[in-house]
Amino acid sequence: MRDDILSSVLSELNGTSADIEASAVISTDGLMIAAVLPQGVDEDRVGAMSAAMLSLGDRTAEELGRGTLEQVLIKGDNGYVLMTHAGEDAVVTVMAKPKAKLGLIFLDVKRATQSITELL
Repeated sequence: MRDDILSSVLSELNGTSADIEASAVISTDGLMIAAVLPQGVDEDRVGAMSAAMLSLGDRTAEELGRGTLEQVLIKGDNGYVLMTHAGEDAVVTVMAKPKAKLGLIFLDVKRATQSITELL
């Protein structure tokens, strides 16, 4: 039941912008909770990498005096990966196209993350 609701929140997030290609909710230990990913994307790999990157981001923000981590943003030739906390025990990861309007995506992800946090 909860997983269905999480999947529908992710589907809605993916539908809010044509620039969002994939999204997932992952436990902080790297296990996939819910995902709306394109064919051929390895869920286990996305889960493990997202948890590791967010953990490293937390530590970096703390060690370098940047305060509490809000998000990790990775930009590559083929687009963006955005990771943010959803409560204490989960990560929301979103993959977006290279020409994505990041301001709108940040807003949409923030809204979705609030809903996901309440569900977890």
